[in-house]
Amino acid sequence: MTEKMIIAIDGPAGSGKSTTAKLVAEKLGFLYIDTGAMYRAITFAAIQNNILENYEAVIQLTKNSEIKLQFNDGITKVFLNELEVTEEIRSPLVNSQVSDISKINEVREELVAKQRKMGEVGDVVMEGRDIGTVVFPNAQIKVFLTASIDKRVDRRVKEYEDNGKSVKYDDVKHNLVNRDIIDSTRTVSPLLKAEEALEIDTSNLSIDEQVEKIVKLVEEYRINKQKV
Repeated sequence: MTEKMIIAIDGPAGSGKSTTAKLVAEKLGFLYIDTGAMYRAITFAAIQNNILENYEAVIQLTKNSEIKLQFNDGITKVFLNELEVTEEIRSPLVNSQVSDISKINEVREELVAKQRKMGEVGDVVMEGRDIGTVVFPNAQIKVFLTASIDKRVDRRVKEYEDNGKSVKYDDVKHNLVNRDIIDSTRTVSPLLKAEEALEIDTSNLSIDEQVEKIVKLVEEYRINKQKV
């Protein structure tokens, strides 16, 4: 019987995590879980309820919220309390606030528990910022994606434009730099490369090349397990 696997893909915003993780999952027939969408959903709800500055209210909101992710045909649909918020959670406003919400300890604890529950089925590709270090430290495959800040800004701007949204390059760059600082310096579950993770700089790699590197890791892992 083939061992059930967890592939943890971490990295900063714009490093290519989501696209790469989706394609790896499709290629391997695994379940794809976008943990960042969960933090975005809570951030969106906090904005809607005008409680961004009220951390206690955000914590209670997280505890009382049901988040569902449905991945079909290359698209992750996000549902917050049965209401689809797939498009809404990708707005510039949510992007500018999500790192502040993500650094709240109790919010992370609640969502990490939900993420672990989702991953219990195995054969999962889960991407985020603390998957290999906190959510699933025993994941069989750990990858840390990076890219130059300019390349990451280019990708994010293109993502907005592809969705019909107009943004300024400097605003996007400021947002990404700020998110990096918050994500890397928060006290709980900071953005860190797991010691045993393979670091892949995606600045000059195509999506196909990124996917192939990770799929090859999985194949090598399985071959080595058979030898034991």
